[in-house]
Amino acid sequence: MEYDEMVKEVEKIRAENETYLKQFENWLIEKGLSDRTIKRHISNSDLYINEFLVRYEPIRVPDGINEIRGFFDFFIRKCMWSTPANVKTTAGSIKKFYDCMCESGVVTKEDYKFLANTIKEEVNDWAEECAIYNDDSEYWDY
Repeated sequence: MEYDEMVKEVEKIRAENETYLKQFENWLIEKGLSDRTIKRHISNSDLYINEFLVRYEPIRVPDGINEIRGFFDFFIRKCMWSTPANVKTTAGSIKKFYDCMCESGVVTKEDYKFLANTIKEEVNDWAEECAIYNDDSEYWDY
């Protein structure tokens, strides 16, 4: 894909993503979450769909559900604010985002279950990897 084509595709995807984020925000409001929690989930999901999924090639939200492992490799190494704790909260935000997308039919139940299971099985490994990468000795119980 030529650079100009890629830029146009990314712009198109980001416009589409705004609709998804607004839908997600409304879904979180309906769940009765606090404004602060909603803002955190939106911010974490925005990083995933508007930065990571379009960073190397333009990937739409439905296809991005399968990119979670690559995201946490990116998050741990490229996002200087990554900590074991926010690895877990970011994983939770992405899981909630795709739960909303599943309920609205943007992604299939099977794909959502795969994502949820991947997060459940691997989030502690990602947090540990983040601690090692950051050499975060406070994370370890001695």
